[in-house]
Amino acid sequence: MKHYLSALLLFTVCFLHAQLKSPADFLPDYGNQVTYYHQFESYFAHLVQNSDYIQHQPYGITNEGRGLNAYYISTPENLKNLTAIQQNHLYAIGMADKKAADTADKVIVWLSFNVHGNEPAAAESAMNVAYELVNPDNKETKDWLKDVIVILDPCLNPDGYARYGNWLHTVTGKSLHTGSTDREHMEPWPGGRQNHYGYDLNRDWAWQVQAETQQRMALYNQWMPMVHVDVHEMGYNEPYFFPPPAEPMHDYITRAQKDFHTAIGEMTAKKFDANGWSYYTREVFDLFYPSYGDTYPTFNGAVGMTYEQGGIGAGRAITLNNGTVLTLKDRIDHHTAALLTAVETSAWQKDKLIKNFSAYFAESRQNPKGAYRSYIVKYNGETAQLAKLLERNKIQFAYADETRKLTGFDYQAGAEKDFIIEPNDMVISVNQPKAVLTQVLFEPVQHLSDSLSYDITAWALPLAYSTKSYALKKDMAIKTKNATVQKGKMEYERVYAYYIPWNGRSAAKVLAQLFKNDIKVRSANKASHYRGININPGDLVVLKSDNAKVSAFEETMTVLLDGKNDFEVIESGYSVKGGDLGGESFTLLTAPKVLLLSGRGVDVTDFGQVWFYMDEIIDYPVSIVDLTEFSRIDLHEFNTLVLANGWYDFSDTEKITIDGFISRGGKVIAIDGALNIFEDREGYSLTKFSSAGGKEAESKIDLSAHLQPLTGNYESIMRNELQNSVSGAIVQNVADSTHPLGYGLGGSYYSLKTNNSHYQLLEGAQNVIYVPKNYNSYGFIGNLLKKKLPGTVTFAVAQKGRGQIIYMVDNPLFRGFWENGNLLFSNALFLVN
Repeated sequence: MKHYLSALLLFTVCFLHAQLKSPADFLPDYGNQVTYYHQFESYFAHLVQNSDYIQHQPYGITNEGRGLNAYYISTPENLKNLTAIQQNHLYAIGMADKKAADTADKVIVWLSFNVHGNEPAAAESAMNVAYELVNPDNKETKDWLKDVIVILDPCLNPDGYARYGNWLHTVTGKSLHTGSTDREHMEPWPGGRQNHYGYDLNRDWAWQVQAETQQRMALYNQWMPMVHVDVHEMGYNEPYFFPPPAEPMHDYITRAQKDFHTAIGEMTAKKFDANGWSYYTREVFDLFYPSYGDTYPTFNGAVGMTYEQGGIGAGRAITLNNGTVLTLKDRIDHHTAALLTAVETSAWQKDKLIKNFSAYFAESRQNPKGAYRSYIVKYNGETAQLAKLLERNKIQFAYADETRKLTGFDYQAGAEKDFIIEPNDMVISVNQPKAVLTQVLFEPVQHLSDSLSYDITAWALPLAYSTKSYALKKDMAIKTKNATVQKGKMEYERVYAYYIPWNGRSAAKVLAQLFKNDIKVRSANKASHYRGININPGDLVVLKSDNAKVSAFEETMTVLLDGKNDFEVIESGYSVKGGDLGGESFTLLTAPKVLLLSGRGVDVTDFGQVWFYMDEIIDYPVSIVDLTEFSRIDLHEFNTLVLANGWYDFSDTEKITIDGFISRGGKVIAIDGALNIFEDREGYSLTKFSSAGGKEAESKIDLSAHLQPLTGNYESIMRNELQNSVSGAIVQNVADSTHPLGYGLGGSYYSLKTNNSHYQLLEGAQNVIYVPKNYNSYGFIGNLLKKKLPGTVTFAVAQKGRGQIIYMVDNPLFRGFWENGNLLFSNALFLVN
């Protein structure tokens, strides 16, 4: 019997070995052309069917219906014990309540490919890496897998990858065209880099705005890998980049994480040296902004790393500046060697990785790195949205269940203040497994070791959500509860009107649904008081008398208000204080008919942020028209035109068309670069300097910089240029809470500034949100720019004829995570009438 079983096992192994094919054997043009996504999935299905070293883990669906997939790769024995290995791994860091059956500790390595769709060598190499890991003839990888569980996500952005690949197949023929002017090296708008909604998924790890990220991070947090590699491509003339990374590196990155960067850099360099491949380390790619595929894992205890191969725009092959031809196969080979080395190094450093990973979580709880030990977020309409973000990141929190006087750092005031904590206020303690990530997201100030940062340098969640918040230097013993307790609905005998507080995205989405169902809505422009109800400017009122033509009005409102738990029914239009419901204090709103322009010249990501807001945040219809078709559009069909950030090249005739649209009563929302269309044009108030004195004052600031010594090395010259720049910093603004654009903002707005554009306070316009003289800021702002910002406008509204134009110098929808920006944009869309 034993001989029979041995023979059967030998036959099975030989059969599987004979069936298993490499990507080159399975795919007809592998390494010469980008693989179609359905073929890509078929190859991984082939590996799963023909190897017991790999298991499939589907984890989601993209916006366009493509599958999101991960694959567990290890020895058959490890895969059989996968659940127990996972359970014990999470238990060791405090993220599971109990241990499973005893299993040997394993290193968890997560490999992420192709978060940017038009970096195809990443996904292409994923097939080769997976094959070499399971290939029975590769004895080295089998030894590594005894100690390693590899979680391989071969394509984080299937929609973008498919968009790029399908286009490349369409424009290429049999012959290679390696010159840079061939059309296969000139990707058309919108390109494949972003996902369906034009979002850069590699900036979304912490914020989890997009569906792909939300679904992936649910799986990620079920595993908490020790090593994470994020695989990319960059400009095709660049050599390969692998760790160690560049400065600035966040203060919370540990010595152990840095040591592994060095070890893997040395190991990878040896492989590249042996092949004569060009590479560099310690340049460009820093570890600071927390929402990348290297930093987010790093702040979750892993050794997070970015790998970059030159290749964006290379198509199938391209001639480099040095005269050599870079092929798709070259790019695959480089990635394969680097990624396999990452797995090899992880197996070699198994004991260190396991020890350091557990120590990371223990030490971060016992000796937190930041200045503060707990955070209090006062309860308001945005708290529920913040709670969702924390839950997605597995950050623990509770709600206060008592009232007490405390002292803490007031984010809005920028100083220590006394405050009262009350029931339903959110309490976040650093004493939890996700201690480091919590501090990174909540600390008011992040120390920046080098101003040459790759991304934004400030992101404190209390300012993003504009919730009154405090940071405390001590963890406090306070009675808490797991959920907020809402007061019950007031009893009523009849429906005169419905009251809906204007307090965040939930209110904007309800208003969108009301408009879609032809419900007439009013917005309060003054404070008033009714029985048990305080109405503030911006709050919505739906009068029964306005909607006499709506059949089953009350039943319809019950359905439309489902999920908006803080609405109330008003029995009488007679106010206790302030204006009556039938008076001038309540403005009848006009449902927007929205046109959004797209196409070459419009920034893809900024366009996508508006589209996503309309589609997913508020679920409201928007017509999208390409710029090339603009002259054919009848603007009489619309009352709102949104111009996302871009470089618009309107003809004089098209500009006159926009002028007429506004004068007839239309509304234009112009964001960032779109302001150039109106700057210094007759009939518009937008100008850089409102007076000669203002221009002279800024000239003096610039002159002081020019008077500095003109000599210096190249690096010093480059750093001097930073004096007028900002990569992303938080700037305090004053908000006019009496203006519809400022409704719900509470008198202040913390803007995420990502450009150096600035305009002195405008004459002939309402400067609704502006930078005051003595403003607070967080993150890096160049010294000269910092001096120029006081007295500049950030958001303004100007009248032209019967219409209005809303100038947005900063983008309130930036990456979708600036929740107070969502409210500001909702004001512009719905309430500025």
